[in-house]
Amino acid sequence: MSEIDKSKELMTSVVLVNSKLNFKGYVDESQSVSIDYTPPLGDNLGFTSLELFLMSLSSCAGSAILTLLRRMNKNISMFEIQSKGTRKQQHPTGFSSVLMMINLSSPDITMEDIDKAIELSEGICPVWSMLKGNVEIDFDCQISE
Repeated sequence: MSEIDKSKELMTSVVLVNSKLNFKGYVDESQSVSIDYTPPLGDNLGFTSLELFLMSLSSCAGSAILTLLRRMNKNISMFEIQSKGTRKQQHPTGFSSVLMMINLSSPDITMEDIDKAIELSEGICPVWSMLKGNVEIDFDCQISE
């Protein structure tokens, strides 16, 4: 079997592991991730699909922002994104908005640097690009030295 070019195609698998909605998710032979739903449909034994999606958005946007800040030769000693997704009240109950709160430590980053990196990241983060026009995404940033 030939190896997949991950820049063109991704493969995942999920396998049901109980009589409710608990799945084990895999990419290749990587460590599994537990995916479940809240009771009564699930047993709350893993992340929900929307939690995983929110983490995916956070890591994708964070990777893009960090890459751009590093290209600006900025020094970053700590970087964290906490994201809060607000769900629609009607089905399907996906996100109507996401607030991404960035906390970072740097002796030389300004708010203008962060704003520029966030603006450019919108065009290079594939997860964010899939949400454009469907989910409002806002940022709040705290910088410490």
